[in-house]
Amino acid sequence: MRLAAILFGLTVWFGLSGSGHAQEQVWVQIEAQPSLREGEERARAYAGVFPNVSGFVMTTGWYAIVLGPYAPDEADRQLQVLKGERLIPGDSYIAFGNRFERQFWPVGAAALPTPTAPAAEVAAALPAPVPTDETPAEARRSEALLPAEDRRMLQRALQWDDFYAGAIDGAFGPGTRRSMADWQAAQGYEETGILTSAQRAELVGRYESERAALGLETLVETEAGIEIAYPAALVEFDRYAPPFVHFREKDGSGFQMLLISQKGDQTTLAGLFDIMQTLEIVPVSGERQLDRTSFMLTGKNDRVQSQTEVQLAGGLIKGFTLVWKPEDGARALKVLAAMKAGFRPLGDTALDEGLGQPLSVERSDLVSGLEVRRPVLSRSGFWLDGTGLVATTDAVLDQCDRVTLDGGYEADVMLRDTERGLAILKPREALAPRAHARLASAPARINSEIAVAGFSYEDALDSAVLSFGRLADTKGLDGEADRTRLSVTTRAGDAGGPVIDTTGTVIGMLLPGDTAGGRVLPDDVGFSLRAEVIAGALEAAGLATAEPAAAPAAPGTLAPEDLALLGREMTVLVSCWR
Repeated sequence: MRLAAILFGLTVWFGLSGSGHAQEQVWVQIEAQPSLREGEERARAYAGVFPNVSGFVMTTGWYAIVLGPYAPDEADRQLQVLKGERLIPGDSYIAFGNRFERQFWPVGAAALPTPTAPAAEVAAALPAPVPTDETPAEARRSEALLPAEDRRMLQRALQWDDFYAGAIDGAFGPGTRRSMADWQAAQGYEETGILTSAQRAELVGRYESERAALGLETLVETEAGIEIAYPAALVEFDRYAPPFVHFREKDGSGFQMLLISQKGDQTTLAGLFDIMQTLEIVPVSGERQLDRTSFMLTGKNDRVQSQTEVQLAGGLIKGFTLVWKPEDGARALKVLAAMKAGFRPLGDTALDEGLGQPLSVERSDLVSGLEVRRPVLSRSGFWLDGTGLVATTDAVLDQCDRVTLDGGYEADVMLRDTERGLAILKPREALAPRAHARLASAPARINSEIAVAGFSYEDALDSAVLSFGRLADTKGLDGEADRTRLSVTTRAGDAGGPVIDTTGTVIGMLLPGDTAGGRVLPDDVGFSLRAEVIAGALEAAGLATAEPAAAPAAPGTLAPEDLALLGREMTVLVSCWR
């Protein structure tokens, strides 16, 4: 018999039915705890897994958690099924109702009738209660009789509760003794470093019941070539979508799991590392580690938390991801520890790229069936200097938790002028753009040719688009001196992009479409904030200004293809994220 105080109990009592016939009811006891507080905590935990949980005070003073009621034959069937599914210890046995007194769970529930005692010959078969008051000497003597597997079980249980980090060898050296004393202190017991029989039962019972509640078992995924311990009570197989094996949440648990398996090398590993960081299940706030043969990703926001661990060996990339809700962090840490300890690549195979069913609708915001994290909106901006300072429209900052440049570089707001519609951003790491703006120091000529560079389709394209037109006026429609009017057709994503003359000089920044007063202007009417205004704002804020524009030798200095290249290289995608 294991030390765990987890057992199946059978409580039989007789009551009169409506027709006067006696009826039998059966309760299945799954755990016992030494205190009311612990009994209520464990009953509450089991109530999240089983729908029919109750609790009774035992005649020994312990607090039993039970399932039921069942008919006697059904109780025996439940015993066999739950043992077969490894949801209870393999040496569980049947006990009878003379061990129970009053009900304590659910809290506030009316007490059930006191069960009558079963036949004397059956009661005689009941095990004796675990002693609760051994002296250290008695505890050491009972400990010496433990089989090697029970000693290793104690170490595993201590490790499960984060008290032990040594080898699982069954040898009770100084490290094990210290962890036992720490566990005793945490439970309010005398710190002897020698667990009594009751303490051993409590420790192992809690360990086995928590593992049973998670449904931890070994999975051998032959298609992926992975063996791993996984929480069968929390997740279930969903589908193959290489390089992932998807496991969806089970019974509303809030947990998800991925197994990762593909052929590749260091370049493939680095590519997967980058792709994983674009997924909704890997929030941006978290630890990131990448080396030559492995990577680790953690992520957390107010909705989801995850951890991914991947390794490269022999041309095969294999690993796993666990996803959970932040409030389930304690359970997730237990599951992660079991997954890491039980993870093992198998053979020399990886997921077949053709495995699984294709999506019924192709979606660009999915990667192997997983949602890609997308910005709320994206607009355009342009580099102001060689360190990465950026000018853009302040409209991109509305309701943003964070702002990025070119999809991956975090940026801080250095200046925001809502009256003029200007924002200046600075990347958190020094960047070296290929080209940056030369701001004009004087207005351009009316009717001169201009080009607007911008991400017209937001983040759908990897490079900026150029829209060609002309400068219609050096002031706004209402005579605003800080802006110019353009004759050019643009889209919402172009706002914040540079307005360039034929010499490559930036003469302004495209402003968002003008809808003031509910008016709708022709599609080819646009406005830009003048370059001199941008330069003045930079100077007033004490920010490094861009290089002044040199006087062009003659109109049309740059060929169209050179102008297009310059526009693309100085324009940056600015994205708003929540």
